[in-house]
Amino acid sequence: MISIRIQNLTKRFGAVTAVQQLDLTIGGGELFFLLGPSGCGKTTLLRCLAGFYIPDEGKIYFGDEDVTRLAPHKRNTGMMFQSYALWPHMTVAENVAFGLEQRKVSKDDIRKRVGEALESVRMGEYAGRKPNELSGGQQQRVALARALVIRPRCLLLDEPLSNLDAKLRLEMRAEIRRVCKEFKLTTVYVTHDQKEALSISDRIAMMDSGRILQVGTPREMYRRPACRTVANFIGETDFLAGKVLGLAGGLVTVETPIGRLEGVLGDPQAAPAVGSAVTVSIRPECWTLSREATGRNAVKGRIGECVYLGEVAQYGFVTAGGRLKIFELNPRFVDQAARGELWASVEPEDVVVLVA
Repeated sequence: MISIRIQNLTKRFGAVTAVQQLDLTIGGGELFFLLGPSGCGKTTLLRCLAGFYIPDEGKIYFGDEDVTRLAPHKRNTGMMFQSYALWPHMTVAENVAFGLEQRKVSKDDIRKRVGEALESVRMGEYAGRKPNELSGGQQQRVALARALVIRPRCLLLDEPLSNLDAKLRLEMRAEIRRVCKEFKLTTVYVTHDQKEALSISDRIAMMDSGRILQVGTPREMYRRPACRTVANFIGETDFLAGKVLGLAGGLVTVETPIGRLEGVLGDPQAAPAVGSAVTVSIRPECWTLSREATGRNAVKGRIGECVYLGEVAQYGFVTAGGRLKIFELNPRFVDQAARGELWASVEPEDVVVLVA
């Protein structure tokens, strides 16, 4: 297992700066996600790690080795592309063996390692087939085996599941995590899909405009976004404009259009001044509905519309200060029960105060 260290990395394409003075450390054996919208710089960063792009400034280290200007084939990284990139005229086994042949590995070793790699992704029985005889999920497993067979120092994945249907994506998410952990691989995974990132990553870096906005575990990124962009990209949320009334005991009191709320800072290092403008983020599933006011953050209103989905209901909750999104698991306030005045309450730890 190797760690990856990126120091002050900048990559430009003409007048466009794709990655800007970026610093990042990825631990050995970590399944690390680069998450963000199209054009945020995540694929450019991955290609710098692979050696396909040489940065204009900064350094990249694999362990203690400076690989910033090392050729791709000398970095010993395994790469999985969006398109699978399998040779159509070769069998599954021949596709997996290709990288070993280029490295002049002996035929006996190639046969053994190809068999092990295919078995590790549960594709051993398909060794003699051509790619066009496989499903999309099976082709993806072959691409993963090809990346693993060279015994890479790290695995680099560029939107590997984007061409699969929803059911196969779910299956392959779990498979990729299983394989990465079984082989103890340091893995960098690029995606714009927040569900992929939340479901299988160890940590996530959220990128925008060539910079990293926040790094954290899936729970940290979802529960404590450091800025509005992160809160908006990962999951659903309501944003409320607010003014800081006071800070005490780790809580921030904010005046908002729906009333006075107590919450916590998304970024504890960015404490706002009393009287300053902030944004409050509240996830729809954090609200609790009842007939009476409970807790410190209670808001009076009524259900304006309801989308009933069985295990969950999605409400438009109308208050004097505006409309809120509320998701209720195992819903009770539907049909007749939805009528009349209700109270929505939320715990202070679920009210995230954002300065940026």
